[in-house]
Amino acid sequence: MSSREPSYHPCTLCAHRCGVMRDAGERGICRMGDTPKIARAALHFYEEPPISGKGGSGAVFFSGCSLGCIYCQNREISHGGFGVTVGEEELARIYLRLAAEGAENINLVTPTHFVPSVIRSVAAARAAGLSLPVVYNTSSYETPETVDALAGTVDVFLADAKYHDATLAAEYSAVPDYPAVAWEAIGHMVEIAPKPVLDARGMLTSGVVVRLLLLPGHVANSCLALHRLYEAYGNRIIYSLMNQYTPPPDMPAPLHRTVTREEYRTFLRYAERLGITDAFIQEEGTAKESFIPPFDLTGVPRGENL
Repeated sequence: MSSREPSYHPCTLCAHRCGVMRDAGERGICRMGDTPKIARAALHFYEEPPISGKGGSGAVFFSGCSLGCIYCQNREISHGGFGVTVGEEELARIYLRLAAEGAENINLVTPTHFVPSVIRSVAAARAAGLSLPVVYNTSSYETPETVDALAGTVDVFLADAKYHDATLAAEYSAVPDYPAVAWEAIGHMVEIAPKPVLDARGMLTSGVVVRLLLLPGHVANSCLALHRLYEAYGNRIIYSLMNQYTPPPDMPAPLHRTVTREEYRTFLRYAERLGITDAFIQEEGTAKESFIPPFDLTGVPRGENL
């Protein structure tokens, strides 16, 4: 693993490797500076069961994103940049407040482009008494060096595996290299957290959960991605097989609709044939806007740069 300290200058945190000097005011693909910007910090109950638990996951939603997903559910903050800048000390205090509110863990949502601040803020919170697991909730578009730098900071990786097909990755998320990048990043995550570890209450304290969001009309893409993951890791990782795709307005076909019952059943049957034994599946009716939290600055100190 690399010992290089992740940095905003020049920035190579995500696979775009923009190389901009974010501490000098330059902006890359993520459109963010070198101070974390967040849109919500509150208990969240809609993650996988061993992450949400009964108390809820202490979710901190970061603004900005390195991907250009046309169907993004969090587009107000990922593409629009809505949020408030908070310093690293304030971020550490937010983690501690969420712990005091009963959070099962600290869940960092879309944190890739703020990894240097994540590392420092988690260290500060732990020095002040934080003992909860830290969940890194990511699109998997990190450089290997960025993932390696998270060893000792992150306990649980909650990672996407969006595409096996580079053409789809280019068309829907503007990142044709996504399959190669994500598979390498996930491999480094597994090196850091090589197997799932649950506590006495069944809460995940270490390990890698990989989410595969089934897109309508693209069952083959998800099945091929699942096959590639299973070949590499078998049941050493946990699979989250998701049917909750919610179409934003004005999507092109087939993204204009939700996933059909038969499409999802085909995906689940394929997972069963592969031999997957440790997976989360979703019930019908998950493709609802109500599952998307309101980005209303709940739990965020009011400041600048809304």
